[in-house]
Amino acid sequence: MHRALTATLATGALLVPVAFLTPAAAAPSATTAEHATVSATSTADLARRWAPIHYQDVDQTGSHALGGRSDYITRVDFDGDWNGTNNWDNTGSGSLDAYAYWSAVETETHWFLVYMFFHPRDWTDSFFDTEHENDAEGVLLAVEKDGSQHGTLRAAVTVAHTDFYSYVPAGSTWSGGGEDIDGTLPMATSPHDGASHPVTAQEAKGHGLKARGGYDIVGDGVVYHPAATGETPEHPDDRDVRYGLIDIFAPGGLWERRDGAPFASWGTFAGNSSGGCGDWAIGCSTNAANAPWGWDDGDDVPGRGQLATDPARVMAEYFTIPGDYSRAYVSNRYR
Repeated sequence: MHRALTATLATGALLVPVAFLTPAAAAPSATTAEHATVSATSTADLARRWAPIHYQDVDQTGSHALGGRSDYITRVDFDGDWNGTNNWDNTGSGSLDAYAYWSAVETETHWFLVYMFFHPRDWTDSFFDTEHENDAEGVLLAVEKDGSQHGTLRAAVTVAHTDFYSYVPAGSTWSGGGEDIDGTLPMATSPHDGASHPVTAQEAKGHGLKARGGYDIVGDGVVYHPAATGETPEHPDDRDVRYGLIDIFAPGGLWERRDGAPFASWGTFAGNSSGGCGDWAIGCSTNAANAPWGWDDGDDVPGRGQLATDPARVMAEYFTIPGDYSRAYVSNRYR
């Protein structure tokens, strides 16, 4: 139903091709016509528009914290390579410019946007606890096509370790379905673009992610704002840091590398115990972090990875959705 036009999006120092989706010449279905946008909207533009303002709690306690650096978000290849088993080792020396990964999936009635926040370490300073190399948690947003350029945000599902949490912004028409609503998704205006964005938060150390309020900054912390490119926090209590956005489907990026480094298996990042992970009486798990197509809440109906690969199903299982809701994908590059 759509054809792709080529454009470019600046990602750090790189220019990454992205796809703009425009209506095909054929007459759209009644459902598609009703929900069509007033002008062509690129997936990259949508990703920027709805990217979260992100609160990251920071803990500086113990040697594994590296003075707070272990709680900074960054790229998977922050150290200049795609080797997943040296990221723990290189956290103290690699670039910690802030980036988040995103993907967009589209049905006739909705867009589904995934954002993944990556940390080289999931760490602890508590004896008899467990840590691991690499950490990737995130959020799925559902945006209804309502005739406006960027649509209306209706709901979010966040990833906190092996559990998913569901939220709706104030005024949403969606309500609880197969899962209860866990809270309200806060919205805030970014000083960098003047638009209202959802607000998410990650805990220190383990980096579980929820809507702000489920987690929040306690003491020191970094507030990240979406922007054209990323920057490194000046200190562990920097409340205005810009993060860039990287398309998961960019050439040479995460999806193209899904069958090799930095992954150990399908949807699972490679990670070992080198560099001091698991020192003293702390355990170190190997191959313990997952990409979006590996995220799973084992207690819920959707299967492993469907938060990314079949988000229309996930939202239908989690929420009661009024009006038209199509699960027929117009664009889904995970399939």
